[in-house]
Amino acid sequence: MTRTTPGRLPHVLRRLLALIVPLLVALVAALGVPLAFAVVQRESQETYLDRLGDASRFASLAENALASGRLTALREELVRYDRLYGIRAGLIGTDGAVVAASREPFDLTDPTVTTGLEAAFGGYRGETDQSVWPWEDVDLVVVEPVGRDSEVVAAVVTVSPTGGLRSAILRQWGLLALVGLVPMLGVAAVAWPMSRWVLRPVRRLDEATAAVAGGELDARADEVGGPPELRRLATSFNAMVGVVGRALRRQRAFVSDASHQLRNPLASLRLAVDNLEPHVTGEEGREAHRIAVDEAEEMGRVLDTLLAATRLDSASAAEPVEVDGLLATHVPGWRALASAGGVGLDVDVPPDLRVLEPPGGLGSVLDELVGNAIRLSGGTRVRVWGRTADGRVELHVTDDGTGLTERERADALGRFWRAPRHQNVAGTGLGLSICAELIESAGGALTLRAAEPHGLDAVVRLHARHR
Repeated sequence: MTRTTPGRLPHVLRRLLALIVPLLVALVAALGVPLAFAVVQRESQETYLDRLGDASRFASLAENALASGRLTALREELVRYDRLYGIRAGLIGTDGAVVAASREPFDLTDPTVTTGLEAAFGGYRGETDQSVWPWEDVDLVVVEPVGRDSEVVAAVVTVSPTGGLRSAILRQWGLLALVGLVPMLGVAAVAWPMSRWVLRPVRRLDEATAAVAGGELDARADEVGGPPELRRLATSFNAMVGVVGRALRRQRAFVSDASHQLRNPLASLRLAVDNLEPHVTGEEGREAHRIAVDEAEEMGRVLDTLLAATRLDSASAAEPVEVDGLLATHVPGWRALASAGGVGLDVDVPPDLRVLEPPGGLGSVLDELVGNAIRLSGGTRVRVWGRTADGRVELHVTDDGTGLTERERADALGRFWRAPRHQNVAGTGLGLSICAELIESAGGALTLRAAEPHGLDAVVRLHARHR
């Protein structure tokens, strides 16, 4: 199993903050965007009303000036207004001519001015909602009709630059952003240590879980830090691991003690059976004696296998191994066994393979698979070959014997299973199951497949390790 490292905590923390911060930003935006719209409307409306008041004053002056025919004072008032505020102002007749203006020439080609004049000459004001956005470099146009005896005789036009208005809006937007940013940063600053405080026991619990899954039954989670719920979870986890560990230790101790305790009576029994040989007469007696000797030897093999099974749980720490060195050690023994059984042996494994396996596990696994293929397959040739695929190394032990049925291949990896045709062959039925557990403890897999055109293909898949 892969041990969890502390480096995983920042990933979880970042994912948690990535969930919290966007929600906080969305909340601030939900409050700030309407406020930003309100600022634009308020500032624009205040400026418009101020300009409308000025235009209404000029309309009142223009009405008297047109009635008396004296426009000089009105023109001087418009010029002073323009010089003081930088706002162009003019009196436009119903024929579209400029009667008086603060500056010459007075531009009437602006579509907003044209639209406003059309509305004013119709007897009403034009658009009153003229919101100015900070990115819009436009002028604020106000057109006020000049009436006499319920008749529109002219219109006052003011054209105001909006640089100051837009700057004021931006300043207020900046203030809103600052007001929204400060609590957001505050929440983020609090969320960081709070998240670490919450996730630290989670990380330690994750590490303890990975350690227990890797065979370290003494690993424990932190019961001190973190929220009360996580502390209770850690306490329950530690109690569970303690119970499981004690049960496994009792089980291993029982099997180991029972195997050791049976060795002495078994050895005495074997010695007594051997000593009976000179006293046995007759063919039936000698046959019974031979059966007794074989059964005693079989019981010894069973005890040896049970002891190997109890040591299996303690051999769970995987480590890299050089396949070339392993084969150099084991192939001579395979060839001797194959030669004694009249079976041909071919070894075709690519050089420089490196795999992750339990200490001493792969050699014993291959010994078991090759030995089974030579002794039990009924074939004439066994091939040991390998390849790499998808970051893993596959080692195959293939024979050309009778093979196993699909049901037999599924059952063969269970403990104490033996094929019906092999009941009279020496063996315990534990070899393949132990091999499978050894390989699985290193993160690999042992599978049995049908070989073509006949026979069995035992496949060991392990993680590759590069130099």
